[in-house]
Amino acid sequence: MPRDPNRQSPSNDPAADNIRAIVELERRSLRETSWSDRFSDRISCLVGSLTFVSFHIAAFAGWATWNALAPTQLRFDPYPYGLLTLIVALEGVLIGIFVLITQNRMSRQSDHRDHLDLQVDLLAEQEMTLVLRMLRRISDRLGIPHENDETARAETLTRETNVYQLMERIKQELPEKKHAR
Repeated sequence: MPRDPNRQSPSNDPAADNIRAIVELERRSLRETSWSDRFSDRISCLVGSLTFVSFHIAAFAGWATWNALAPTQLRFDPYPYGLLTLIVALEGVLIGIFVLITQNRMSRQSDHRDHLDLQVDLLAEQEMTLVLRMLRRISDRLGIPHENDETARAETLTRETNVYQLMERIKQELPEKKHAR
């Protein structure tokens, strides 16, 4: 397997190596993020803050107070505050769009991570199958007796796992979700 040219050589601390790899993957992902995704991330972060909520509460209270208590000629949006309703509705639409853009980006990132996890899991399963086969041969060569149930289970585990068959079996056995109509 070709090695990443940017990756440092492994140390004696596998956890530290893994952390470095994860950090590098995150940095690379951040570098590859488009300006529009970064912008929508910032907007989503802002609107998801207590500062944003506090500002809106103060602004709405000030708006209502001004338009209720100011002299009639200075009121710009009398009750039921049609202009405020329009502004809040437009803001809600825009905020919703920015949040959806951010969620889509996060979903794509999660899909990439899930594919990486699946690849690593499949490799680990293949490695374990190989290790079990080797241990089986070693124990046979050394004449170590096997329990009957242990032998049957070992035979099953030393066969390669067919992920396609597993997926079909999962689809068949999982209950189908009922969609609301």
